[in-house]
Amino acid sequence: MVFLLLRRLVQTALILLGVAVITFLLLYALPADPARMIAGRSATAQTVANIRRELGLDQPLLAQFWNYLQGLFQGDLGRSYAQKTDVGALIAARLPATLILMAAGIAVEVVLGVFLGVLAAVRRGGFVDRFVMMASFVGVSAPQFVAALLLLYVFAVTLAWFPMSGFGTPAHVVLPALTLGVLGAGWYARMVRSAMIDVLNQDYVRTARAKGLSSARIVFRHALPNALLPIIAMIGIDIGQFMSGVVVVEAVYGWPGIGQLAWQAIQQVDIPIIMGVTLVSALAIVLGNLIADILAPLVDPRIRAR
Repeated sequence: MVFLLLRRLVQTALILLGVAVITFLLLYALPADPARMIAGRSATAQTVANIRRELGLDQPLLAQFWNYLQGLFQGDLGRSYAQKTDVGALIAARLPATLILMAAGIAVEVVLGVFLGVLAAVRRGGFVDRFVMMASFVGVSAPQFVAALLLLYVFAVTLAWFPMSGFGTPAHVVLPALTLGVLGAGWYARMVRSAMIDVLNQDYVRTARAKGLSSARIVFRHALPNALLPIIAMIGIDIGQFMSGVVVVEAVYGWPGIGQLAWQAIQQVDIPIIMGVTLVSALAIVLGNLIADILAPLVDPRIRAR
Protein backbone atom coordinates (compact mmCIF):
# COMPACT_ATOMS: atom_id res chain seq x y z
CA MET A 1 0.00 0.00 0.00
CA VAL A 2 2.88 2.38 0.82
CA PHE A 3 4.48 1.64 -2.55
CA LEU A 4 1.13 2.29 -4.25
CA LEU A 5 0.80 5.68 -2.54
CA LEU A 6 4.35 6.70 -3.44
CA ARG A 7 3.85 5.63 -7.04
CA ARG A 8 0.59 7.55 -7.24
CA LEU A 9 2.21 10.67 -5.80
CA VAL A 10 4.81 10.58 -8.58
CA GLN A 11 2.11 9.93 -11.17
CA THR A 12 0.04 12.79 -9.77
CA ALA A 13 2.94 15.22 -10.08
CA LEU A 14 3.59 14.16 -13.68
CA ILE A 15 -0.10 14.31 -14.60
CA LEU A 16 -0.52 17.79 -13.14
CA LEU A 17 2.60 18.96 -14.95
CA GLY A 18 1.27 17.56 -18.21
CA VAL A 19 -2.14 19.13 -17.66
CA ALA A 20 -0.51 22.47 -16.86
CA VAL A 21 1.62 22.38 -20.03
CA ILE A 22 -1.24 21.39 -22.34
CA THR A 23 -3.76 23.81 -20.83
CA PHE A 24 -1.27 26.68 -20.86
CA LEU A 25 -0.38 26.14 -24.51
CA LEU A 26 -4.01 25.78 -25.57
CA LEU A 27 -5.07 28.93 -23.73
CA TYR A 28 -2.32 31.02 -25.27
CA ALA A 29 -3.11 29.61 -28.70
CA LEU A 30 -6.56 31.21 -28.53
CA PRO A 31 -7.06 34.36 -30.59
CA ALA A 32 -8.64 36.17 -27.61
CA ASP A 33 -6.45 38.75 -25.87
CA PRO A 34 -6.90 38.94 -22.06
CA ALA A 35 -5.46 42.47 -21.99
CA ARG A 36 -7.98 43.65 -24.60
CA MET A 37 -10.84 41.99 -22.69
CA ILE A 38 -9.84 43.78 -19.48
CA ALA A 39 -9.23 47.14 -21.14
CA GLY A 40 -12.47 47.14 -23.13
CA ARG A 41 -13.18 47.69 -26.79
CA SER A 42 -12.71 51.45 -26.67
CA ALA A 43 -9.28 51.31 -25.00
CA THR A 44 -6.29 52.69 -26.84
CA ALA A 45 -3.40 50.55 -28.00
CA GLN A 46 -1.19 52.13 -25.33
CA THR A 47 -3.65 51.19 -22.59
CA VAL A 48 -3.78 47.61 -23.82
CA ALA A 49 0.02 47.48 -23.97
CA ASN A 50 0.29 48.80 -20.40
CA ILE A 51 -2.14 46.14 -19.14
CA ARG A 52 -0.27 43.42 -21.03
CA ARG A 53 3.00 44.58 -19.46
CA GLU A 54 1.41 44.72 -16.01
CA LEU A 55 0.12 41.15 -16.34
CA GLY A 56 3.42 39.88 -17.73
CA LEU A 57 1.83 38.94 -21.05
CA ASP A 58 4.52 40.79 -23.00
CA GLN A 59 7.13 38.20 -21.97
CA PRO A 60 8.01 35.18 -24.14
CA LEU A 61 5.68 32.23 -23.74
CA LEU A 62 8.37 30.04 -22.18
CA ALA A 63 9.17 32.72 -19.59
CA GLN A 64 5.49 33.12 -18.72
CA PHE A 65 5.11 29.38 -18.23
CA TRP A 66 8.26 29.15 -16.12
CA ASN A 67 7.03 31.96 -13.87
CA TYR A 68 3.69 30.15 -13.51
CA LEU A 69 5.42 26.88 -12.62
CA GLN A 70 7.58 28.60 -10.01
CA GLY A 71 4.48 29.94 -8.32
CA LEU A 72 2.72 26.58 -8.68
CA PHE A 73 5.57 24.77 -6.90
CA GLN A 74 5.05 27.19 -4.02
CA GLY A 75 1.31 26.57 -3.91
CA ASP A 76 0.46 29.80 -5.72
CA LEU A 77 -2.15 29.42 -8.48
CA GLY A 78 -1.66 32.98 -9.64
CA ARG A 79 -3.79 36.09 -9.50
CA SER A 80 -7.03 36.64 -11.40
CA TYR A 81 -6.75 39.15 -14.23
CA ALA A 82 -10.32 40.41 -13.87
CA GLN A 83 -11.04 40.03 -10.13
CA LYS A 84 -7.56 41.04 -8.91
CA THR A 85 -7.67 38.28 -6.29
CA ASP A 86 -5.60 35.18 -5.65
CA VAL A 87 -6.97 32.26 -7.64
CA GLY A 88 -6.44 29.91 -4.71
CA ALA A 89 -8.69 32.06 -2.51
CA LEU A 90 -11.38 32.23 -5.21
CA ILE A 91 -11.38 28.46 -5.70
CA ALA A 92 -11.34 27.81 -1.95
CA ALA A 93 -14.39 30.04 -1.52
CA ARG A 94 -16.32 28.17 -4.25
CA LEU A 95 -15.07 24.66 -3.44
CA PRO A 96 -17.48 23.83 -0.55
CA ALA A 97 -20.53 24.45 -2.74
CA THR A 98 -19.17 22.20 -5.49
CA LEU A 99 -18.26 19.47 -2.99
CA ILE A 100 -21.79 19.50 -1.57
CA LEU A 101 -23.31 19.27 -5.03
CA MET A 102 -20.82 16.58 -6.05
CA ALA A 103 -21.58 14.42 -3.01
CA ALA A 104 -25.35 14.80 -3.42
CA GLY A 105 -25.24 14.10 -7.17
CA ILE A 106 -23.07 11.00 -6.78
CA ALA A 107 -25.32 9.71 -3.97
CA VAL A 108 -28.42 10.08 -6.17
CA GLU A 109 -26.90 8.45 -9.23
CA VAL A 110 -25.35 5.56 -7.29
CA VAL A 111 -28.49 4.71 -5.29
CA LEU A 112 -30.80 5.07 -8.28
CA GLY A 113 -28.43 3.39 -10.73
CA VAL A 114 -27.69 0.41 -8.49
CA PHE A 115 -31.37 -0.11 -7.71
CA LEU A 116 -32.39 0.01 -11.37
CA GLY A 117 -29.44 -2.12 -12.47
CA VAL A 118 -30.22 -4.86 -9.96
CA LEU A 119 -33.91 -4.72 -10.87
CA ALA A 120 -33.13 -5.05 -14.58
CA ALA A 121 -30.71 -7.95 -13.99
CA VAL A 122 -33.18 -9.86 -11.84
CA ARG A 123 -35.94 -9.27 -14.41
CA ARG A 124 -33.66 -9.91 -17.37
CA GLY A 125 -35.45 -10.10 -20.70
CA GLY A 126 -38.76 -8.88 -19.32
CA PHE A 127 -40.67 -5.63 -19.56
CA VAL A 128 -38.90 -4.14 -16.52
CA ASP A 129 -35.49 -4.88 -18.01
CA ARG A 130 -36.37 -3.29 -21.35
CA PHE A 131 -37.95 -0.26 -19.65
CA VAL A 132 -34.92 0.33 -17.41
CA MET A 133 -32.50 0.05 -20.33
CA MET A 134 -34.58 2.43 -22.43
CA ALA A 135 -34.84 4.90 -19.56
CA SER A 136 -31.09 4.68 -18.92
CA PHE A 137 -30.38 5.35 -22.60
CA VAL A 138 -32.62 8.42 -22.50
CA GLY A 139 -30.94 9.55 -19.28
CA VAL A 140 -27.37 9.37 -20.55
CA SER A 141 -28.39 11.03 -23.84
CA ALA A 142 -30.42 13.94 -22.46
CA PRO A 143 -28.62 17.30 -22.26
CA GLN A 144 -28.13 18.61 -18.74
CA PHE A 145 -29.84 21.93 -19.41
CA VAL A 146 -32.97 20.19 -20.73
CA ALA A 147 -33.26 18.02 -17.62
CA ALA A 148 -32.55 21.02 -15.39
CA LEU A 149 -35.22 23.18 -17.04
CA LEU A 150 -37.81 20.36 -16.89
CA LEU A 151 -37.16 19.78 -13.20
CA LEU A 152 -37.34 23.51 -12.54
CA TYR A 153 -40.64 23.83 -14.37
CA VAL A 154 -42.27 20.86 -12.64
CA PHE A 155 -40.96 21.06 -9.09
CA ALA A 156 -40.09 24.74 -8.67
CA VAL A 157 -42.59 26.60 -10.87
CA THR A 158 -45.65 24.32 -11.06
CA LEU A 159 -45.53 22.53 -7.71
CA ALA A 160 -43.40 25.12 -5.85
CA TRP A 161 -41.78 22.38 -3.75
CA PHE A 162 -38.22 23.63 -4.13
CA PRO A 163 -36.55 27.03 -4.74
CA MET A 164 -35.59 27.85 -8.30
CA SER A 165 -32.03 28.88 -7.54
CA GLY A 166 -29.63 29.77 -4.79
CA PHE A 167 -27.54 28.04 -2.17
CA GLY A 168 -27.61 27.59 1.58
CA THR A 169 -30.36 25.16 2.57
CA PRO A 170 -30.96 21.43 1.92
CA ALA A 171 -33.90 22.37 -0.32
CA HIS A 172 -31.57 24.22 -2.67
CA VAL A 173 -29.48 21.13 -3.37
CA VAL A 174 -32.34 18.77 -4.27
CA LEU A 175 -33.01 19.82 -7.87
CA PRO A 176 -29.33 20.24 -8.91
CA ALA A 177 -28.51 16.86 -7.36
CA LEU A 178 -31.46 15.23 -9.11
CA THR A 179 -30.37 16.74 -12.42
CA LEU A 180 -26.89 15.28 -12.08
CA GLY A 181 -28.02 12.04 -10.46
CA VAL A 182 -30.83 11.12 -12.84
CA LEU A 183 -28.63 11.67 -15.89
CA GLY A 184 -25.68 9.80 -14.39
CA ALA A 185 -27.76 6.93 -13.04
CA GLY A 186 -28.16 5.50 -16.54
CA TRP A 187 -24.45 4.61 -16.72
CA TYR A 188 -24.56 2.94 -13.33
CA ALA A 189 -27.74 1.03 -14.17
CA ARG A 190 -26.29 -0.40 -17.36
CA MET A 191 -23.00 -1.33 -15.70
CA VAL A 192 -24.63 -2.89 -12.63
CA ARG A 193 -27.01 -4.87 -14.84
CA SER A 194 -24.13 -6.29 -16.88
CA ALA A 195 -22.07 -7.14 -13.80
CA MET A 196 -25.04 -8.65 -11.96
CA ILE A 197 -25.98 -10.88 -14.90
CA ASP A 198 -22.42 -12.19 -15.02
CA VAL A 199 -22.34 -12.80 -11.24
CA LEU A 200 -25.77 -14.46 -11.15
CA ASN A 201 -24.49 -17.06 -13.62
CA GLN A 202 -21.57 -18.05 -11.39
CA ASP A 203 -21.39 -21.49 -9.80
CA TYR A 204 -21.53 -20.25 -6.22
CA VAL A 205 -24.85 -18.50 -6.95
CA ARG A 206 -26.28 -21.73 -8.34
CA THR A 207 -25.07 -23.49 -5.20
CA ALA A 208 -26.78 -20.89 -3.02
CA ARG A 209 -30.02 -21.44 -4.91
CA ALA A 210 -29.67 -25.21 -4.52
CA LYS A 211 -29.31 -24.74 -0.76
CA GLY A 212 -32.68 -23.02 -0.70
CA LEU A 213 -31.55 -19.46 0.08
CA SER A 214 -34.08 -16.76 -0.67
CA SER A 215 -33.75 -14.72 -3.84
CA ALA A 216 -33.29 -11.50 -1.87
CA ARG A 217 -30.43 -12.99 0.18
CA ILE A 218 -28.73 -14.34 -2.93
CA VAL A 219 -28.98 -11.01 -4.73
CA PHE A 220 -28.02 -8.62 -1.92
CA ARG A 221 -25.72 -10.81 0.18
CA HIS A 222 -23.85 -12.85 -2.42
CA ALA A 223 -24.26 -11.30 -5.88
CA LEU A 224 -24.38 -7.53 -5.39
CA PRO A 225 -21.11 -7.13 -3.42
CA ASN A 226 -19.23 -8.89 -6.21
CA ALA A 227 -20.83 -6.63 -8.82
CA LEU A 228 -19.88 -3.36 -7.13
CA LEU A 229 -16.25 -3.11 -8.28
CA PRO A 230 -17.09 -1.28 -11.54
CA ILE A 231 -19.24 1.13 -9.50
CA ILE A 232 -16.32 2.01 -7.24
CA ALA A 233 -14.16 2.78 -10.27
CA MET A 234 -16.91 4.95 -11.78
CA ILE A 235 -17.34 6.90 -8.54
CA GLY A 236 -13.64 7.68 -8.59
CA ILE A 237 -13.97 9.05 -12.12
CA ASP A 238 -17.14 10.98 -11.28
CA ILE A 239 -15.41 12.83 -8.45
CA GLY A 240 -13.20 14.58 -10.98
CA GLN A 241 -15.93 15.02 -13.57
CA PHE A 242 -18.30 16.59 -11.07
CA MET A 243 -15.61 19.00 -9.93
CA SER A 244 -15.40 20.59 -13.35
CA GLY A 245 -18.27 19.23 -15.41
CA VAL A 246 -21.23 20.84 -13.63
CA VAL A 247 -20.91 24.20 -15.35
CA VAL A 248 -24.34 23.96 -17.00
CA VAL A 249 -26.10 22.79 -13.84
CA GLU A 250 -24.47 25.47 -11.71
CA ALA A 251 -25.39 28.12 -14.27
CA VAL A 252 -29.05 27.05 -14.50
CA TYR A 253 -29.55 26.83 -10.75
CA GLY A 254 -27.32 29.76 -9.79
CA TRP A 255 -25.09 27.42 -7.79
CA PRO A 256 -21.92 29.24 -6.64
CA GLY A 257 -19.38 26.49 -7.37
CA ILE A 258 -16.11 26.31 -9.25
CA GLY A 259 -17.94 25.31 -12.42
CA GLN A 260 -19.68 28.67 -12.50
CA LEU A 261 -16.37 30.33 -11.63
CA ALA A 262 -14.73 28.61 -14.61
CA TRP A 263 -17.53 29.68 -16.95
CA GLN A 264 -17.17 33.30 -15.86
CA ALA A 265 -13.40 33.07 -16.34
CA ILE A 266 -13.81 31.65 -19.85
CA GLN A 267 -16.05 34.57 -20.81
CA GLN A 268 -13.43 37.01 -19.51
CA VAL A 269 -10.41 35.04 -20.81
CA ASP A 270 -9.13 34.99 -17.22
CA ILE A 271 -6.32 32.51 -17.79
CA PRO A 272 -5.13 32.08 -14.17
CA ILE A 273 -8.62 31.02 -13.02
CA ILE A 274 -9.04 28.64 -15.97
CA MET A 275 -5.65 27.12 -15.21
CA GLY A 276 -6.45 26.84 -11.50
CA VAL A 277 -9.82 25.16 -11.99
CA THR A 278 -8.33 22.76 -14.55
CA LEU A 279 -5.52 21.72 -12.22
CA VAL A 280 -7.88 21.29 -9.26
CA SER A 281 -10.16 19.14 -11.42
CA ALA A 282 -7.22 17.03 -12.62
CA LEU A 283 -6.10 16.57 -9.03
CA ALA A 284 -9.63 15.51 -8.07
CA ILE A 285 -9.66 12.87 -10.83
CA VAL A 286 -6.32 11.44 -9.67
CA LEU A 287 -7.43 11.40 -6.01
CA GLY A 288 -10.76 9.86 -6.95
CA ASN A 289 -9.06 7.02 -8.79
CA LEU A 290 -6.65 6.55 -5.88
CA ILE A 291 -9.56 6.27 -3.45
CA ALA A 292 -11.19 3.74 -5.77
CA ASP A 293 -7.97 1.69 -5.87
CA ILE A 294 -7.79 1.70 -2.07
CA LEU A 295 -11.44 0.76 -1.58
CA ALA A 296 -11.51 -2.01 -4.18
CA PRO A 297 -9.54 -4.55 -2.07
CA LEU A 298 -11.79 -3.77 0.90
CA VAL A 299 -14.89 -4.65 -1.13
CA ASP A 300 -13.32 -7.69 -2.78
CA PRO A 301 -10.45 -9.23 -0.74
CA ARG A 302 -9.36 -11.20 -3.81
CA ILE A 303 -7.93 -7.96 -5.20
CA ARG A 304 -4.54 -6.88 -3.96
CA ALA A 305 -3.03 -3.49 -4.64
CA ARG A 306 -0.01 -3.79 -6.86
